[in-house]
Amino acid sequence: MKKLTQSILILVLLLASCGKEDKSSTEQHTASPSTVYFNGDIITMQGEQPEYAEAIAVRDGKIIFVGEKEQALKQANENPVEVDLKGKTLLPGFIDGHGHAWNAGFQAVSANLLPAPDGTGNSIATIIDLLKDWKDKNPKAIEKYRAIIGFGYDDAQLKEKRHPTAADLDKVSDTIPVLIIHQSGHLGSMNHKALEIAGYKAGVKDPPGGVIRREKGSDKPNGVLEEMALFIPLIKFMSTLNPEANEIIAKAGVNAYIKFGYTTLQEGRATKDACETWKKLAERNELPVDLAAYPDIQAEMAYMKANGVQKDYNNHYRIAGVKLSLDGSPQGKTAWLTKPYVVPPPGKPKTYEGYPAIKEDEKVMAFFDSAFNNDWQILVHCNGDAASDQFIRAASQATKKYGKKDRRPVMVHSQTVRFDQLDSMKALGVMPSFFSMHTYYWGDWHRDETLGKERAYKISPTNTAMKKGMIFTEHHDAPVALPSSIMILHTTVNRTSRSGDVIGPDERVSPYVALESITKWAAYQYFEEDKKGMLKEGMLADLVILDKNPLKVAPENIKDIQVLETIKEGNTVFKKE
Repeated sequence: MKKLTQSILILVLLLASCGKEDKSSTEQHTASPSTVYFNGDIITMQGEQPEYAEAIAVRDGKIIFVGEKEQALKQANENPVEVDLKGKTLLPGFIDGHGHAWNAGFQAVSANLLPAPDGTGNSIATIIDLLKDWKDKNPKAIEKYRAIIGFGYDDAQLKEKRHPTAADLDKVSDTIPVLIIHQSGHLGSMNHKALEIAGYKAGVKDPPGGVIRREKGSDKPNGVLEEMALFIPLIKFMSTLNPEANEIIAKAGVNAYIKFGYTTLQEGRATKDACETWKKLAERNELPVDLAAYPDIQAEMAYMKANGVQKDYNNHYRIAGVKLSLDGSPQGKTAWLTKPYVVPPPGKPKTYEGYPAIKEDEKVMAFFDSAFNNDWQILVHCNGDAASDQFIRAASQATKKYGKKDRRPVMVHSQTVRFDQLDSMKALGVMPSFFSMHTYYWGDWHRDETLGKERAYKISPTNTAMKKGMIFTEHHDAPVALPSSIMILHTTVNRTSRSGDVIGPDERVSPYVALESITKWAAYQYFEEDKKGMLKEGMLADLVILDKNPLKVAPENIKDIQVLETIKEGNTVFKKE
């Protein structure tokens, strides 16, 4: 695997450094001592219902006044810069409920295999063509480093309704290693050359928590890898990255985020190397926005014990907690459910319910023990309701052992969480971070292939959570989806699938609630509600300007809203040309 990962590393470096930089996404302008914004829809996000202000004044990175324009100008004094919004909409900067900033950068420098509307990868033939095109456009890199990598294919959207196999990828090259990663990030596929280098040959055993899919009637790998079978070579790859590679990829991830109005990013399930990369960028003042890292508690326990968590950012970086993963992907049919999938994966029985990442509750409990005992906020990946049950069991035991306090554990995704589980979560102080973008990207797939209509219509049950008196965040899980705040808003409000079906009409919420989930409620998730998420005197001047007001356009048109400018502590970090 070493040769493969080193080749991929150098190739990514070369392509990233040679790629054309989007100047608009990286330039920063230092704001004047005082700036006043006015003449637009300034939504403060302070109340339970929409509240508007005529103007806000900003100085030294903080909001110093919210209210009438005349008073704002008086508060600003010293010849402030007056910014006429010209009817545009101003909001608090968006906060990443859950995502993987470094991996988003990795996606940005790989071959784009995403299906429509984010790409063109809607058939295996097109996937092959995209990889060939990527190879042809980088002949010197391919010739020198001999590796081809792509990200974002989705078997649910491929015409063939299956994963590309090693035989398919051999059509790209049978001499150069080819590795492609599923849009979920939980599966992937290799050509035969890459399988050979990885040591995946006939008779090789499945690793714990993973599956190496086989050719029909044979024990020979067919190229498709699930969960740990994919993660093992990927983790080896990431561990070989040198500081320069990590920094190039990290910066690409930042640029991908800030175009969508994000002023606080997350590095979920961070490796030690990723943490050190973000830390070094911060030390050199090269992080334009805040980055909160959550190291993988399984892989990086020693790192966490040595570093702990930080309440405050140091030059926009801090370790905020830990991440634990309990299952896989519902669209990839690896999430752990309590009832079978409607259509099981090839070769699986009708009783197939997916599988856990960690079978033994005792091991899960040990991780919760470490988090609760050390006061580390814990974010736990749970897509299937069986995984959610395991989370609740562990959280309940840890709470009994260490007492109830304001820890704000987060159930990341909470996609198939049952209504009775929401009651348990509320009692334990567990906050759901929902993934309503699935209603568009995989809503039809869940209805017809994975969950069936009844369960599919209840995924990410936002409205039910609200009725139970809970608040929640929404996320994009980049690079699973592009880090689009706009698609989060659109899908949380509309829940409309690719085919136009409303996936759970009873779970739709208002545009204002959707905005709360990526502003003030997200700030609360991070323990940062006193600094972020609202336009309020004394809070950070983290702002985003949109071309239209999400509260005033027709709900079905929210998806067309554009981010015009992203402002972090008074400094413009992105401005649309």
